[in-house]
Amino acid sequence: MAEWLDHLRVLNGAAENTVKAYATDITGYLAFMAQHRGGAEGLAALITLPHADLRAWMAHERARGVGARSLARALSAVKGFTGWLAERDGADATAVLSTRSPKFRRKLPRPLAVDAARAMIGTVGEQGAEDWISARDQAVVTLLYGCGLRISEALGLTGAAHPLPDTLRITGKGGKERLVPVLPVARSAVARYAALCPFDLAAGEPLFRGARGGALNPRQIALVMEKARNQLGLPATATPHAMRHSFATHLLNAGGDLRAIQELLGHASLSTTQAYTAVDTARLMEVYARAHPRA
Repeated sequence: MAEWLDHLRVLNGAAENTVKAYATDITGYLAFMAQHRGGAEGLAALITLPHADLRAWMAHERARGVGARSLARALSAVKGFTGWLAERDGADATAVLSTRSPKFRRKLPRPLAVDAARAMIGTVGEQGAEDWISARDQAVVTLLYGCGLRISEALGLTGAAHPLPDTLRITGKGGKERLVPVLPVARSAVARYAALCPFDLAAGEPLFRGARGGALNPRQIALVMEKARNQLGLPATATPHAMRHSFATHLLNAGGDLRAIQELLGHASLSTTQAYTAVDTARLMEVYARAHPRA
């Protein structure tokens, strides 16, 4: 299993969190199979497990409260591991690899309206106990909406990124790099924060600092946005990640190309980005249901 995880990490470029999740999934799967089948067995038996054993494991997982989405991920890990073993040993893993994943409904992104996104940025800039903290929070949220960054990506910037260039090189999930254009408003927001910040923003140090000078905790941005959304009467879905969703949705609504938006977001698969078209369709159907004259 360790060898397979190294394969994922090195050759497939899997993120460390993904590798850890898969390790947990496979460890639980192997423990169940050992108990279910009366003891640990060799690799050949693991590769050729029948459908009935896979279904028993899936039923066990659901019974202990694992959701369909999490189970689908765990099954994906099992298939990946088993397929890798089968290819290495020249065995047939058809029964395992053909097992169907549980169906689940993908959660649609919950973007803010354009006016709400702007109001959020403005309100966040009025919450801090000190001017530099208000400027910091506003700069971070502006980057989330203006550049479509994940909160981890924004807070991962170092002093070397200031002043912001016309294009940022961002390293996202799985070590995947992408280029992100920087809007003048985002550059100005970061410049204002940097001018007010009482700490030395050295090239190798975090760009965004906490009140005591350490790296800014993402929870602080979540809290300031929670306070702002309560003031603005926005739903609980108005989170830091919702600003990234809003970036993508508003670009799409303005005629942006889906492939280009995929690149800007750093999505490995176009199907992930296509969730934003589902958001647009869902909104269209809501308007239709609300406005269409019915007998």
